[in-house]
Amino acid sequence: MSESSRRGDGVREARPRLVGRRLALLFAATFLSLTGVFLLLSVVPMYAVDGGAGQAGAGLATGSLMLTTVLTELALPRLLSRFGYVPVLAAGLLLLGLPALALTASSGMPMIIAVSLLRGVGFGIAVVVPNALVAALAPADRRGEALGLFGLTAGLPAVLALPLGVWLAGQVGYPPVFVAASVTSLAALAALPGLPRRLASGAAQGSLGMLAALRSPDLLRPAAAFASTAMAAGILITFLPEAVPAAGVAATALFVQPAATTLARWQAGRFGDRHGSARLLAPAVALSAAGIALLALVPHPAAVFASMVLFGAGFGVTQNASLALMYERAPVSGYGTVSALWNIGYDGGMGAGGVAFGLAVAHTGYPAAFALTAAAIFLSVPLALRRRAAGPGAR
Repeated sequence: MSESSRRGDGVREARPRLVGRRLALLFAATFLSLTGVFLLLSVVPMYAVDGGAGQAGAGLATGSLMLTTVLTELALPRLLSRFGYVPVLAAGLLLLGLPALALTASSGMPMIIAVSLLRGVGFGIAVVVPNALVAALAPADRRGEALGLFGLTAGLPAVLALPLGVWLAGQVGYPPVFVAASVTSLAALAALPGLPRRLASGAAQGSLGMLAALRSPDLLRPAAAFASTAMAAGILITFLPEAVPAAGVAATALFVQPAATTLARWQAGRFGDRHGSARLLAPAVALSAAGIALLALVPHPAAVFASMVLFGAGFGVTQNASLALMYERAPVSGYGTVSALWNIGYDGGMGAGGVAFGLAVAHTGYPAAFALTAAAIFLSVPLALRRRAAGPGAR
C-alpha cells in the first residue's frame, strides 16, 4: 500500500508506507524478545549475589552472557546463509526464552553460567536478525527513519523492562520474573510466520562475509567509531551507581540516558534520509565524548544529568548514523553481515569498556577515569570523518 504526499508544485507524489504488516510484526517480535532480555539483565547478577556468589559471580553471569552473544554474532552471517532468517531467529527466541525457566530450579553458579551462555546465543540472534530485516524491508529512501523507529522498538525495553525486572524481583521474588521473561521472549515466535525467510532471492546471503567486512574501511570505520561510544554506555551501566552515591540520582540518570538515546536515534533517522547519515556521525561522536567529559565533575547532580542528556543524544545519533551508513555501503545480500558487525561493535565495546574502566578507576578514581574515557572517544572522531570516494551509494 502507499500514501501520497503533496509537493510544492502541486503534484502528488506517491510514497511507500513506512510500516507495513511485515515491519509491524518485526517490531513486535523485537520488543517482546528484548523485553525478555532486559527483564533479566540486572536480575540475574542480583540472583547470583543473593545465592552467595558475590560480586565476582555477578560479573561472571553478565560476562558469560556477553561472551556467547559476541561469538554468535561472529558466526551469524554463515548461519543465515545456510538456514535463512526466520529459522535462525526462531532458534534464537527459543534459546532466549526456555533456559530462563531453569533458573527457577537453582541459584548455583553452574546453573547461572549455563543459562547465561545459552541465552547469550539467543541474545546475539535477537539483535542481529531483526536489524538486518528492517533494513531490507523498509523503503530504500526511508531506511534511516525505519531504523530510527526500530531504535524506539529496541530501546523501550531497556527503558522500561530493566528497572521493572529489578523492582519485580524485590516485590514478588526471582522465580516469577524468570517465568515472565521466558514467556515474553517465546511470545515473539507468533510473529515469525509473517516474515521473509531470506532477504534477497537469487543472491548469496554470504556474499559479504565477516572477514571481508572487517577488511572494508567503508564498514569498519563507522563501526569502530560507534564502538567507542558503546564502550561508554557499558561503563555507565556498570559504574555510574557506584560513582554517584545518591541512589535516586543514579537511578534517574540511568533512565534519562536511554530515553535520550532512543529519541535521538529516531530523529537521526528522519534527518539522515533527507540530508545524509554521513554528516551526522562525527558531530554525534564528539557530542558523546563531551557528555562523558562532564562526568569528571561527579558526583555533582547537575553535571550528571547534563552528561546523560548530552551523551544519550550523541549515542542515539551515532547508533542510527553509523548503521544507516554501513547499510548504504553494502549489498542487500550482506545486510546480515553488516548487522552482525555493528552489533559486535555494540556488545564488544560495552564489554571492553567495563573491563578497561574497572582497571583504570582503581588507580585514578572516578573523575579522572571518566575524563580518560572522554578522551578515548574524542580520538575516534577521525574515523567518523573519513569517507569513501564518491560512488554509488556515497553521500
